[in-house]
Amino acid sequence: MPNLRSESPLSNLRVLSAAILLLFVFAHPAAAQLSFKPTAEAVQEDKLLNALKEGDKISGRISIPDVNAANLIQPAGRDWRDFHRSKLPIIGGVAILGMIALLAIFLMVRGRIRIHQGFSGKTILRFASFERFTHWLSASCFVILALSGLNVSFGRVLILPLLGPDGFAAMSHYAKLAHNYLAFPFMLSLIIMFLIWIKDNIPGKLDLEWFKQGGGVLLEGRHPPARRFNAGQKGIFWIVIIGGALMSLSGWYMLFPYLPANVTELQFWTVIHAVIAMLFIAAMLAHIYIGSIGMEGAFDAMGTGEVDLNWAREHHSLWVEETHAKGQAPAAGSSHAMPAE
Repeated sequence: MPNLRSESPLSNLRVLSAAILLLFVFAHPAAAQLSFKPTAEAVQEDKLLNALKEGDKISGRISIPDVNAANLIQPAGRDWRDFHRSKLPIIGGVAILGMIALLAIFLMVRGRIRIHQGFSGKTILRFASFERFTHWLSASCFVILALSGLNVSFGRVLILPLLGPDGFAAMSHYAKLAHNYLAFPFMLSLIIMFLIWIKDNIPGKLDLEWFKQGGGVLLEGRHPPARRFNAGQKGIFWIVIIGGALMSLSGWYMLFPYLPANVTELQFWTVIHAVIAMLFIAAMLAHIYIGSIGMEGAFDAMGTGEVDLNWAREHHSLWVEETHAKGQAPAAGSSHAMPAE
């Protein structure tokens, strides 16, 4: 091995120079960082970040009359975003999944509500064609509105992994268009339903008795008297009318966001829209259950418009008597109801 002591002084000087040069090269960036002086832009950005952490409203300068346009970021906006990302899915999950669980338990315990006397073979006209058209217009629009609205809260978690980013983006785009445009026929159907059914849905003393007897759904073979709409159906009617009105009003502000006075008001109506929607969907699940698998013979009312006479007598006995007095109930031995006047 070479002996360093035997090398010439000139060689040792070269090694020492190279070491000093390397030390200078690697030490220079560290020294540069220590001597860094923040620019004015960096200082302003640091203040901006600190303001964001502290929750202060950050505003800029504008040249238009709308002073609210100067707000870049405000605490209410972050609170609104956090509500939609965290609290709203919990509200929706509890309301919708809770209702599904309750209906499943009710079906297992109570079973399907059968016609106690069995089918008579005679029918009576329950809803005319225009009434059924209005109902199905509202129902079909509601289903699409509900599914497209739920996509906003749950789509990223449930649908995005299945369809992928491109498929989910395309589906969400068309869901948004459907949600926006089907809102108008839905609002129209609400107005028509209110006008044609309000007279039969005014609450009265008879409704209290209906509730006392469990509405004929808790105890088998026990059916309290009711007119055309019983207390439970009246409740669904007012849920649809009041809930639909709130959904329509809040949705109108969302369709035309320049109508609210400021951003905070717009955020308020979006929260109202979302919360009412979750509760609305839960209530309609109960309505769909009773009108389909939950009660035998109930679907015919909105299917063909005619229901079995025994079903009508069990659930709407006073209405059958009123219809018979008008000459619209089926005669003995008849298999169909007389047409409505």
